[in-house]
Amino acid sequence: MKTIISYLTLIIILISIISCKDNKQPNNKTIQKSKFALVVHGGAGSITKGKYSIEKENEYKNKLEEALKVGYEILNANGSSVDAVESVIRVLEDSPLFNSGKGAVLTDLGDVELDASIMDGKNINAGGVAGIKHIKNPITLARFVMEHSPHVLMFGSGAETFADEFGLQKVDNNYFKTEERINQFNKNKTSAKIKDSKFGTVGCVALDKNGNLAAGTSTGGMSGKKFGRVGDSPIIGAGTYANNNTCAISATGHGEYFIRNVVAYDISALMEYKGLNLKEASDQVIKYKLPKQNASGGIIGIDKNGNIVMPFNTDGMFRGFIKEGEKSNVSNYK
Repeated sequence: MKTIISYLTLIIILISIISCKDNKQPNNKTIQKSKFALVVHGGAGSITKGKYSIEKENEYKNKLEEALKVGYEILNANGSSVDAVESVIRVLEDSPLFNSGKGAVLTDLGDVELDASIMDGKNINAGGVAGIKHIKNPITLARFVMEHSPHVLMFGSGAETFADEFGLQKVDNNYFKTEERINQFNKNKTSAKIKDSKFGTVGCVALDKNGNLAAGTSTGGMSGKKFGRVGDSPIIGAGTYANNNTCAISATGHGEYFIRNVVAYDISALMEYKGLNLKEASDQVIKYKLPKQNASGGIIGIDKNGNIVMPFNTDGMFRGFIKEGEKSNVSNYK
């Protein structure tokens, strides 16, 4: 009998110890913040080895790495994913290398018309602008639309009047024009066919330490575009989408198809409603769905767990990423 009582006493003591341990765990457990990460693209298209000189290739890589560094420093200092996305895209808008901001393609009339959008995955708030001719950084104007207006999308002179209310920097339209784009315009202006097969749209997606996702996209659109054409980049759900429950997406490619297929949102929806992971969902859209329509382009994406994808169905895509505590990784080709 004494032996049985001793065993029972021992069991009670062990249960008490385990119970105390379990009760203490929540109090001792620190709040785990997400590992942050950042992805960037500078356009997809006929980007093949040999098309660019080594010097030009390095220019692209260096600029993408510079943009990644800017975003990394913001996220590392506990900045928001929205801050990082806007700042990264501003770097690329200011570079003549890409079809966004300075260096954007010309319309059939020889002007530059810019589109951009940004989205906050925390509250699915979003802002977009289209047909911008004088705002130095359209991505910043898109963010002002998101945060300081009841609207999602503003166009042309109306959007620029809105920008004036906040004193956003304006420039002459000639600021955006580079010698390379002017030569391209003069060469192609008699042709109805758009010959520039590189989609130089820029974009960024980010996950910050608080687990919030954001996405942004900025572009000059298609070379020689007519009649106030607007592509997918300023359209939420087509060229840009972010939702903390699924992923953040920025697209580059033939905008009409990305609009028709609501590409950015389609990837998120496949994750939310079909239970696909980010890679499965993005491959389904970019590698299978779009090619059946002869639609070319690519996306960058990041999910709520920091998983990254950069699929494209073209010859190449300027792209790069960086994760917390790791070095940046930049690529051009397949």
